[in-house]
Amino acid sequence: MFPNSILGRPPFTPNHQQHSNFFNLSPTVYSHQQLIDAQFNFQNADLSRAVSLQQLTYGNVSPIQTSTSPLFRGRKRLSDEKNLPLDGKRQRFHSPHQEPTVVNQIVPLSGERRYSMPPLFHTHYVPDTVRCVPPFREIPFLEPREITLPEAKDKLSQQILELFETCQQQISDLKKKELCRTQLQREIQLLFPQSRLFLVGSSLNGFGTRSSDGDLCLVVKEEPVNQKTEARHILTLVHKHFCTRLSGYIERPQLIRAKVPIVKFRDKVSCVEFDLNVNNIVGIRNTFLLRTYAYLENRVRPLVLVIKKWASHHQINDASRGTLSSYSLVLMVLHYLQTLPEPILPSLQKIYPESFSPAVQLHLVHQAPCNVPPYLSKNESNLGDLLLGFLKYYATEFDWNSQMISVREAKAIPRPDGIEWRNKYICVEEPFDGTNTARAVHEKQKFDMIKDQFLKSWHRLKNKRDLNSILPVRAAIQKR
Repeated sequence: MFPNSILGRPPFTPNHQQHSNFFNLSPTVYSHQQLIDAQFNFQNADLSRAVSLQQLTYGNVSPIQTSTSPLFRGRKRLSDEKNLPLDGKRQRFHSPHQEPTVVNQIVPLSGERRYSMPPLFHTHYVPDTVRCVPPFREIPFLEPREITLPEAKDKLSQQILELFETCQQQISDLKKKELCRTQLQREIQLLFPQSRLFLVGSSLNGFGTRSSDGDLCLVVKEEPVNQKTEARHILTLVHKHFCTRLSGYIERPQLIRAKVPIVKFRDKVSCVEFDLNVNNIVGIRNTFLLRTYAYLENRVRPLVLVIKKWASHHQINDASRGTLSSYSLVLMVLHYLQTLPEPILPSLQKIYPESFSPAVQLHLVHQAPCNVPPYLSKNESNLGDLLLGFLKYYATEFDWNSQMISVREAKAIPRPDGIEWRNKYICVEEPFDGTNTARAVHEKQKFDMIKDQFLKSWHRLKNKRDLNSILPVRAAIQKR
């Protein structure tokens, strides 16, 4: 696998420090005035004065320019400034003699030091952007381990394997995303010097396709942030930075004010669409849990890919439209493989509780897949039989009304009584924080459509044993 470049991590601490807290020194906290100045910085501050930078190159495109605005050299106003609108002039706060504090001038502490985690909010709202993951070295990019693909002796299994080999994410696809992540991290650190940008989701968990979007998580501290206030504020600054400084490299940046706000954009160099969130720490943890499952048994990845393609073709794989997210679909496949009479997968969180505990320090989560050996199952079912069994399980066997899908427990468990689970049509437990990953399915019409598609596809595939009966293979391959 290749966690070191994507997530990065601090150097291993000396033995006598390894049991100490991840963060143990108090950082400098941004004042309310500094945060005002940080926003003001986007319009009026001279970045070349704020921090000394080398020109950044991005792919084969010319370097990013950091030229000085001619209107703001030093403190004295030029005559041209008189004609500027009010929001284009240098503003003073609290004191006519106070020079605005530039966030980029704050000097990060050395790599060996750690940071404590003070309370999230003070008496008035001040976004907390300093208590963050400690600095660490970038580590060379490592390619994922190769595993032998399963044999395919029947037609249906051969079709599934052909689809997988053609559509699975390639190393070259991942390297493009990693290049973008590296460059964006460098840019975002102009705003938040000690933040880190993580590649997460299908790009890294082993279940990506050639057309998979990139998911990025900006970590400013290792504890939750308020997504309605703090995360939106941080993403507003990032969005402005993308629009003003990176317009030559990023197109269509959009700030989406959802329950978990994101910035959506397209990288012009790699032509990859990205979603960027703030401090969705559970997304980093489940990326490496899923990655471990992906490479635990050689039938898992081909089966997941064909099911994602099938769901997408039948328009039941889009959480934004009230159907299943790809993450929920993956958990449903893993759950099915765990509940077979002869399981193909175990519960990793039960067998290796220390490796997959929510308490594992963030800079160590990438090590978990390296510590888990391949799982040897006595189940010899081929890919075709497993696909058919998956459709049958959710069409006829799983009790949607009273059961919840739990990969953590490796079985279907009774629904909890909590408010998040009441009146929900599909309940899929998130393995780390216990939330419902399928909460987007909130309309009975969409739920009935999902169930109906499971049932129809099961009948068709059972009768014809041809993947084309439920998914046009050629069209799916062309989409990649």
